[in-house]
Amino acid sequence: MKAILFDGQLKFLTDYPIPMPQADEALVRVRLAGICNTDLEIIKGYQGFRGVLGHEFVGIVEEVNGGDHQHLIGKRVVGEINCGCGLCDYCRTGLQRHCPSRHTLGIRGKDGALAEYLTLPVNNLFQVRQNIRDEEAVFAEPLAAAFEILDQVHIRPTDMILVLGDGKLGVLVALTLALSPAHVLLAGHHPDKLRVANDQGVATANASDLRAHKSYDIVVEATGSQGGLTVALQHVKPRGTVVLKSTLAVDAEMNLAPVVIDEIRLVGSRCGPFEPSLRALSEKIIRVGPLISGIFGFHRAADAFDMARAKNSLKVLLDFR
Repeated sequence: MKAILFDGQLKFLTDYPIPMPQADEALVRVRLAGICNTDLEIIKGYQGFRGVLGHEFVGIVEEVNGGDHQHLIGKRVVGEINCGCGLCDYCRTGLQRHCPSRHTLGIRGKDGALAEYLTLPVNNLFQVRQNIRDEEAVFAEPLAAAFEILDQVHIRPTDMILVLGDGKLGVLVALTLALSPAHVLLAGHHPDKLRVANDQGVATANASDLRAHKSYDIVVEATGSQGGLTVALQHVKPRGTVVLKSTLAVDAEMNLAPVVIDEIRLVGSRCGPFEPSLRALSEKIIRVGPLISGIFGFHRAADAFDMARAKNSLKVLLDFR
């Protein structure tokens, strides 16, 4: 099958073996897959992953290894990317995403979605409603990561929220948090990206114009940069909350004294719930189409990665249909 492999070098293969679904797994034929900043960080060394990249996808179930889920064959699905062991204390208490033995699609111990086929446990799959286009469904995973913040942080109507970073995730986070009654400001350096959020009613600002005064109850750091947390701490109120969304391949040193002195709550935030994400896509509450910078066939996969690396691009998709 066609697949994009990272084994220390990025390779575009046409003869990679089709994966075999294990017990209670499904074989999914990928239709569209997204290139995420995490994929770009893996190429730089993040997580030390070797294998097929990618974890954002929409596809069709072609085979199920197990008799209880044959009804999924032919269904269009997206998927939770973390595969827990199902036996440990974490898995038994609903923390499968933090299972010490977990495999994570395209990130940790499991070939990913930038290929014609992938496998996932059937319990990880979510059917996609007919009124959601492939080009929208492929956003289900990153949009779920944005919705995770609503589960983690109590947002009051009077809260002032600052989202730092106008990349793919930053824009999705701003659009998601804007569903709350709080005031949301998205700050970044790219007018075209900011416009995507502004066109859907989110207030935006050039990050260079922000004054470093501690005036925000909640700051979401989604810059993807090494200094993002330092900047976030310059804007959050004492006893406020900083949500960390960036994943980086580099180690970072910083002065944590402001966290202690101002009694800041730091919240790490990763993957999230698919149900509200798919509902938002189905009901068109959040319009993700404007975030698509380009769609490429496999024969132009190298061009797709070049575009994904460009500072002015948002979501780049690979088409396996």
